[in-house]
Amino acid sequence: MEALLSAIGRHGYILIFFIVLAESLGMPVPAALALVAGGAAAAAGLLHLTTLLLLAVAAMILGDSLLFVMGRYMGWALLGFLCKLSVNPETCILRSAESFYKRGKATLLFAKFIPGINTMAPPLAGSMKMRPDIFLRFDLAGASLYAIVYIAVGYLFRDVLASVAHGFQTAGRAVESVTVIALIGYAGYRVWLYRKHAVYRVVPRVQVEELARRLVSEDKEKILLMDVRSHGYYDAGAARIRGSIRMEPNNLAEEVKTLPKDKDIYVYCT
Repeated sequence: MEALLSAIGRHGYILIFFIVLAESLGMPVPAALALVAGGAAAAAGLLHLTTLLLLAVAAMILGDSLLFVMGRYMGWALLGFLCKLSVNPETCILRSAESFYKRGKATLLFAKFIPGINTMAPPLAGSMKMRPDIFLRFDLAGASLYAIVYIAVGYLFRDVLASVAHGFQTAGRAVESVTVIALIGYAGYRVWLYRKHAVYRVVPRVQVEELARRLVSEDKEKILLMDVRSHGYYDAGAARIRGSIRMEPNNLAEEVKTLPKDKDIYVYCT
């Protein structure tokens, strides 16, 4: 914290602006920590509180707007790219999609506070063709709330944070050893999760021609074809493959209870 405060004291608003912008664009940088340090710097008289808040919000809106526009034209290709570093990329996407399914545009109000959804929400909103004015209105509210909360923490608890930082500095080698052990443990945990979910990375697929042949063959009655396009990519008037039924993937637990046990089930999405 002391090192970050020192850097902020030297480089001020520019450093915080680019850290917040980088996180908005999906880069693994600690924007929340930068905002807390910025709040502490403002309490110390190094930065102007209002200017700090406006720059932080502007950085988030800039990054989110760029991802919103990219999501509008790149769709799932961009979402997949942003989730590539996730243990389970499909879960990464569906978790955000499920939030939109349950809460709609209100997701943007709290998305910044939830790792994973914070980066996915703007491009997902764009890919779902949310109106730009609605996106900007809700994203501005969410970005403002996020900036106010973390800047306020730094501003109000500056002395507490300084004491904690001093305590870490005094502990010296003990803190370094604990940190190294924690990082090794976390790395091992991530490897375990990766291996656990590896089976889900290979999704069985069938060629269109093969399915078309089955649909006109004698055993076509044994086939169930389902449209599982995610919420936002499907509406009641959308065209479907003839003979298919609709299943909402974000309500999977309830939908699967009605599926027959004696048919081969094929699904298609966006």
